[in-house]
Amino acid sequence: MDTLMVADDHPLFREAIGAAIRTGLPDCRLLETDSLAGALARADETDLDLLLLDLGLPDAEGLAGLERLREARPELPVVVISAEQQRATILDAIALGAVGYIPKSTPRQALIAALTQVLEGHVYLPPDIMRSPGPAGPRSAGPRSSPAAAETGSPLEALTDKQLQVLARMVRGDANKVIARDLDIAETTVKTHVSAILRKLGVASRVQAILLADQADLAAQLSRRRLRA
Repeated sequence: MDTLMVADDHPLFREAIGAAIRTGLPDCRLLETDSLAGALARADETDLDLLLLDLGLPDAEGLAGLERLREARPELPVVVISAEQQRATILDAIALGAVGYIPKSTPRQALIAALTQVLEGHVYLPPDIMRSPGPAGPRSAGPRSSPAAAETGSPLEALTDKQLQVLARMVRGDANKVIARDLDIAETTVKTHVSAILRKLGVASRVQAILLADQADLAAQLSRRRLRA
């Protein structure tokens, strides 16, 4: 049985998300708290599988609250659940170690699908938001550059056209099965491409690849490739 805790200071929202989780994940044990301090205290007392953290907690100070949680309990998976839907905030949360980011506007069915994905060990990013272009910029928690970056000016130059297409779908938050369907290739082929992308970019995870793509302006790279074709 998975144990989840919702940390949110709005009783109506806790009630709503609690009802959704109890209906969609009936085998889960659900705990609640209204503060970051309460979340830290309960985490010390209970073996939690997942914490759903609101960035608007009175004692959390936005992403600083996530940083405090990661420092105090680095082994605890944390999903941010927030009304904030800026792409930069989402990427910053993932860079700080969150395993997912769920906007509060997410429909019930999509919420349960997202939580299921995270509980299975995957990272969840909101596809609709990740599809929209975001400004490139330096991030202190970003991954290291690959050797290709020094030679060409962009680490993405090392990727083939198909690998860029796969990376673009990864940035949108698509799972391998969705990428395979979208690109009309086998799921095993997608996995091969993902492995090659991580190796060429010099990163260890999909999240690091997504962050690097954001820094390196993936949209511009795709446009240049289309012009060359």
